[in-house]
Amino acid sequence: MRTVISALATLSILALAACDNPAPQANAEGAPKPPVPGDMGTAGSKTETTAAKKAPAKKAAADAKPAADAPGEGAAEPAKAGDLPAPPDVAAPPADAEKSKTGLASKVLAKGTGTTKPKPEDKVSVHYTGWTKDGKMFDSSVVRGEPSTFGLNGVIPGWTEGLQLMVEKEKRRFWIPADLAYGDKPSRPGAPTGQLTFDVELLGITVAPPPPEVPKDVAAPSAGAKKTASGISYKVITKGKGTEKPTADDTVLVHYSGWTKDGKMFDSSVTRGEPARFPLKRVIKGWTEGVQLMVVGEKTRFWIPADLAYGEKAKRPGGPEGQLTFDIELLEIQKKP
Repeated sequence: MRTVISALATLSILALAACDNPAPQANAEGAPKPPVPGDMGTAGSKTETTAAKKAPAKKAAADAKPAADAPGEGAAEPAKAGDLPAPPDVAAPPADAEKSKTGLASKVLAKGTGTTKPKPEDKVSVHYTGWTKDGKMFDSSVVRGEPSTFGLNGVIPGWTEGLQLMVEKEKRRFWIPADLAYGDKPSRPGAPTGQLTFDVELLGITVAPPPPEVPKDVAAPSAGAKKTASGISYKVITKGKGTEKPTADDTVLVHYSGWTKDGKMFDSSVTRGEPARFPLKRVIKGWTEGVQLMVVGEKTRFWIPADLAYGEKAKRPGGPEGQLTFDIELLEIQKKP
């Protein structure tokens, strides 16, 4: 698979993440998610990290792959020179494989070191190779010669669950059912579908900063909140500096956290330890409108109705839905040339 890494081909598949819309667009179509606000997971959103900003030559690549280093969704293609051969048990897990209640099966191929296992909020660095049930390789960081690093809660459910079973230096084979991967219908021509088999080696774990506290008014706007004509409610938590505000054509750098009405955090650049940079037009409508109300240095809480976020019904299992609450801190405005 090229990586949504594929440049996941260009868009990492593993990052189901985020949502179908940036959000903000949540993060890439299926790829791990980092830095665009999102659904953790996300979908398609194109984001640019601070590092990408410092290295203009890499900007195009960063835009192409939202989750920069996440396992990708490249298309399944006929075996070709350089592809790694599929394991003999690629079609189905052997009798001695462990199986979870969700249907995820796995088997340790090489023991690791220590006892620390990653949590959903952590970042992991891995080497991996993925095959479809018929033995076709569709993605491999091993073949690319470069490991992938991504937030664990920004990839397909089978990876989020499975990697939490591992310790550093461990190598494990996973048989991931379609409902924990990309489903039975391709998201685009040639994309992997059905049960997928991955060999994953956990190289390192970066523990996430502690998550921000859930706002007491997460379920509904508190006293003093203002409301726009479209239905967005907002309240300034920390005042910013100056009077300049971004336009929809600008690119912004922000730190943010997002919760559903019941207080469940579904995405946070704070826990990833890295702010998100993205064009303001490429995120959900509530963000495009709301961030334009802010000045640099300002931190604002937004209550965004479903029709300006991801809708009343999640586009994938576990995705955010309904009214969402975001705390957003505007760090920088990059004006359109």
